[in-house]
Amino acid sequence: MSLRYQISMRILLIFMCILLLGGSISLWQARKSINKEVDSSINLALQLIKLGIADNKIHQIDWLFQLSHLKQTRHLTIQLKKSSGEMINISHQSQLTTLNERPPNWFVNLVVSQYPKVNYQIKTLHNDIFTLVIKANPMDEVIEVWHETIAFFTTILLLVLLSFLAVHLVFNKTLQVIQSIIEHLKGIEMGNYQKKLPVFVTEEYNNIATAINNMSAVLDRTQQQNRALTQHSLAIQEEERQWLSQELHDEFGQSLTAIKVMAVTAAHEKSDTKTITTSISEICDHLMTVVRSMMKQLHPLSLTELGLKATLEDLIYHWEVKNTTTSFRLYCDNDVDLIDGSMMIQIFRVIQESLTNIIRHARANHVIISLDIKHSPEMLYPDTLYLLVIDDGQGCHLNKITSGFGLLGMEERIKLLGGVFKIQSDVNEGMKITAQIPLA
Repeated sequence: MSLRYQISMRILLIFMCILLLGGSISLWQARKSINKEVDSSINLALQLIKLGIADNKIHQIDWLFQLSHLKQTRHLTIQLKKSSGEMINISHQSQLTTLNERPPNWFVNLVVSQYPKVNYQIKTLHNDIFTLVIKANPMDEVIEVWHETIAFFTTILLLVLLSFLAVHLVFNKTLQVIQSIIEHLKGIEMGNYQKKLPVFVTEEYNNIATAINNMSAVLDRTQQQNRALTQHSLAIQEEERQWLSQELHDEFGQSLTAIKVMAVTAAHEKSDTKTITTSISEICDHLMTVVRSMMKQLHPLSLTELGLKATLEDLIYHWEVKNTTTSFRLYCDNDVDLIDGSMMIQIFRVIQESLTNIIRHARANHVIISLDIKHSPEMLYPDTLYLLVIDDGQGCHLNKITSGFGLLGMEERIKLLGGVFKIQSDVNEGMKITAQIPLA
């Protein structure tokens, strides 16, 4: 159902209610007005008849005919009833009632009520007794009210038509704006983030356009960041593969070649077997050290064997040995070793990257790492892991960071876990990294 149709139907419904209410009030006022007019006419006619008969006893009947021609008695039917029962109609037939414009019966029934009939006896000079019968005849007033009602409803109908015309003119312009916004959103759906909506005259549309343009700018910036992050990840992957290939070639290739040469030499009768076996043993020890170093850089085995807490303690010990001027403190909940393995490695990488950035750039004297699991049924997630890394280094303006992928990579790792990542920093005020990760 289109917006135009919905609004038009609502406007039509409102006008129907207005017509119904206005018509009811109009009919009620018309009925009340007719009753008041008829009552006034009857009272006036009676008063005039009493005064006229008292002052003009000779020509009473002629005076009554003159009375019936008064405009004030046009809503009355005045008749004289003789003693023999014959009725003499002395009322004036108005011009309105002679016209063939009688309103519909349903309208007459709605506005006309029951009116009293007045009988007044008259005695002439010849002692003839007549009965003056006065009855209401509000048809003239009903015809006037009918014409007024038609004019009222015609005016309302014209207002409805003008309102519909105005609404549709406004809607045509509105729908054009909406269509342009929809086309722009379709462009965003296809990945066209550079195109911007124009400035609209209407404030509400302009606010929508501004919000969409800002959203497009954010999406464009995010897309560029994701592309850069993907390229950076691929570059790191290639560097790791190149380093692994170099290590295998330099360490394993040479060591295995040396072991092979020594094994061939040991096959001779005059060879120094003890020296050869000692050399082979030393080469094997060296290879084991290289393998452990490579495995630790690719994936820390202690994370799987000992858990996250022990791995973090080993990582901090590694940095303390290399940086004696920086003190590290770790506060870690014992339950962190119970979380999922895929989540565990992501959290470890975030802390590892944080410490690497602190050592390289922050020049901090104190570093605090905290991992805490909170259990609360009132929270959205009953079990939530809180990560906190604080240093007292030189800090930076976050909006001026234009290079590097460490912070962006950490944020993406937390988002992949469904968490919330936040960074707070300023110049000479250190840096504070917080993350909330749902465990449910």
